[in-house]
Amino acid sequence: MSTASLPGFDAAESLSLNANVPASTRVFEELRTRIVALKLPPGTILNRAELAEAFGVSQSPIREAIQRLEDISLVVSYRQSRTEVTRINRERLRNENFLRTGLECEVVDRLCRLCGDADLTKAKGYLKIQEALVDDPSQIELFRELDESFHESLFIAAGYEAMHRLQIEHSSQMARLRTLDLPRSDKMHSVIEAHAKVIACIEAGDRQAATDAMRAHLSGTIGRLPDIMAAHRDYFT
Repeated sequence: MSTASLPGFDAAESLSLNANVPASTRVFEELRTRIVALKLPPGTILNRAELAEAFGVSQSPIREAIQRLEDISLVVSYRQSRTEVTRINRERLRNENFLRTGLECEVVDRLCRLCGDADLTKAKGYLKIQEALVDDPSQIELFRELDESFHESLFIAAGYEAMHRLQIEHSSQMARLRTLDLPRSDKMHSVIEAHAKVIACIEAGDRQAATDAMRAHLSGTIGRLPDIMAAHRDYFT
C-alpha cells in the first residue's frame, strides 16, 4: 500500500531514517510523536506492513517499536489481529503527572541551589519565541514544541538531561492530554506567564517559590481533566 493510505502520514513527507539512530528507535520516536500530537488519534489501526513500507524498513524494527509503544500504553496489539492506538487512561494520567511534577520541581530546586550559576539562556530564548507566537493560533504546533524545549532546557541546565528523556517517555498520556488542552488562547497565555514566573523565581534563588510556581504550572491541565473529557469523550477510557 502507499504511504498516503496510512492514517496520519502524508505521501509528501519524508520518513527516511537517520543512519546514526537505530531504525527501531527512529520508528518508535516518529510514531510516539504522531500519537502524542493526535495525528494518530485513539482508535487508529496501525498496519505493520504499511508502516514497514512507509519507513522503508523490515518488519523487525517495526515490531520492536510497537513493543516499546505498548510498554508505555500508547498502543495495544491483539494477537493475530491488529495494533490499535489506545485511548487515554485516566489512572495513568494521575501517575504520570505525579512523576513529572516530582522531577520538574526537583529540577527547579536544583537550579535555585546553583546560586546564579545556572545557564538559563536557552530557556529564556524559547520563552521569548513563545511570546511572539502567543496570539497566533496557526502556530500552535510550534508553540507546543517550544513548550517542550523550554522544560528540556531546564533539565539540561540542572544536569539532568537523562532524567528528561525518562520523563518524556513515561508521560505520554499527559502529553496527549496537553495536546487536547493547549489550543486555547487563555491556555497559551497562562503557559507564558508560568514560564516567566519560574524563570524569575530561579534567578531570585527562591527555592520554595520556584517549586510552587512549577507545581502550579503543571497542575493546570490535569485540573481541567473533567472539561477536556467532556469535550473529547471518545479519546478516553
